This record gives sequence, C-alpha cells and structure tokens, in this order.
Amino acid sequence: MNTNTSNTRLGNSSIITIGTFDGVHIGHQKIINRLVKTGKEKGLKSVVLTFFPHPRMVLQPDFKIQLLHTIEERQAVLKQFDLEGIVIKEFTKAFANLSAYDYVKTILVDELHAKHIIIGYDHHFGKNRTANITDLKAFGKQFDFTVEEISVEDIQDVAVSSTKIRTALLEGDVKTANLYLGYAYFLSGAVIKGKGIGKTIDFPTANISVEKEYKLIPKNGVYIIKAFIANKWIFGMMNIGNNPTFNEIKQSIEVHFFDFKNDLYHQTLKIEILQRLRDEHKFETVNLLQSQLKKDKINALAYIETQHD
Repeated sequence: MNTNTSNTRLGNSSIITIGTFDGVHIGHQKIINRLVKTGKEKGLKSVVLTFFPHPRMVLQPDFKIQLLHTIEERQAVLKQFDLEGIVIKEFTKAFANLSAYDYVKTILVDELHAKHIIIGYDHHFGKNRTANITDLKAFGKQFDFTVEEISVEDIQDVAVSSTKIRTALLEGDVKTANLYLGYAYFLSGAVIKGKGIGKTIDFPTANISVEKEYKLIPKNGVYIIKAFIANKWIFGMMNIGNNPTFNEIKQSIEVHFFDFKNDLYHQTLKIEILQRLRDEHKFETVNLLQSQLKKDKINALAYIETQHD
C-alpha cells in the first residue's frame, strides 16, 4: 500500500513528517500546518509519511486496538490539507525488521528524497525501535537532510489529544472529542437492511454497517448527527446499541433522518456526530419508546436550531 495524492513527482526535495496520525486531530494539524508552511518557505514538497496497519495489529495481533479512523478515513482527512504527497507504507513484520540505516536510506532518502524532516523528540525507528532522533540527525549529516525537533509541549499535546479523544468517545463525551479533533467525529458505512422496526413506530432508520472492526464506536446511546446526502446536509438522530426494548443482542447503528424519505440502501454514508442526547434504555412498552423518541427529536431539533441556524 503506497499512496501519493499528488499528481506531480516529489522530485529531489521533500519535507517530511512521520507518524500514525490517527484522528488527524488539532495536535496533528498543528504539525502538518507547520510542515506545509516550512515547505513553502524552503521550496520543498510537503509529504506526510504514515503507516498501515497499525504496528500493534501486526506485532501484537491479540491486542484489540481501537482507532479513530479507518485508513481510508485518515487519508480523506489528510487530503484536506495543502500537502504535496501522502505516503502510506504497509507495515509488515519485514518492514519492522528493517535496520535504522535501511529505513532511512531506502524510504526517507531514495524513495521520498527527504531534505528536511519534522519529527518529535521521542520518535523511534528501525528494528526494535532502537534508533532515536539523535541517530536521525546523524543520518541527516550522512545523507544531506536536516532534522527539526517538535517541542515536548507539542508532542504531549498530540499524545494527550489522542488519549482524550478515545476516552471521551468511549464515555459518550462527544463535545470533548470534537473539541480535540477540531471537527465532528464520524462513522462511515454502507446502509444495510434492518428489521424494519423503526417504520412501524414512525421512526424509520437507516442501518449503518461499519465494516472495519478496529474503528472506534462511541458509547451506546442516542446522538444528534448530520450527513451530506443528495448535495445537502440532512440532520437526524442515531442510536448505537442493542435495542433492549426489542431484546436484541447484537450491537447496531441506526440513523433516523429528519425530513428525508429517499431510499438509501447500499449507499455509503459519512455520519458526523454532533452531540449526545442520552443513554440507551429498555422501555416497558413500544408506546413509551415512541414517546421518548418524539422527545429526543424535539431536543435534537432545538440543538440544531441553536448550533446550525
């Protein structure tokens, strides 16, 4: 897997930053914006080098990792920046066994033509991650590139943001997650056939299938959402959970769109999560559930009117 989003060749001069960039949150954005700005000042092509699968998926396959983005989502968000190239390197056991020298020589120098690298003080690379920024600076003298160190504070911002975003979403705290992301957290997936229960209570839903198991799904509950459908923003509410009122077992993601009746089956939607309304509850009767859904819709519309008028 190797992607370069630029139609132009990188030539013999690039400025690179390296990382996982899961979430491409405000900490990452600060580094990427610095990369682009410095690249323009120095006349270098700005390139983000990232990796997939996540190293833990390859080296610790039993570890259940949860990521903010699928690789396709990460790439889509990175494309919104004024980058010359996004290079996604496939992380394999063979790649993990590359010596620090071979990694620098074959990838950073020969393939990406690095002239300047912006990297964190705690960056480690090469087999068993034994090489550090001091080694990278030494390689720079050997291969004619310079190394710019990202400050401790900025690196801590990146680490704290990633941790806080994941924790916040798992706790249902969308407000905090979106604050650190700098945009609304989203889920992407195809609309699949459900059991049609929503239609029977006047709240038809689109069932969203999130294909990648490693994608972090927020805490079960009811959320206010929006999606860009047929060239316009459609608002709605989404339930993540097990439909306890109907004694379902499997987790599902169901979206009820306001003022939208079209068939969405087999379409792939990007659902942006704006706010959490409440926990998922088991109701004694379907009428009580229907009554609560009506209240949820009123609360959602009130929020949308104040935030998106």
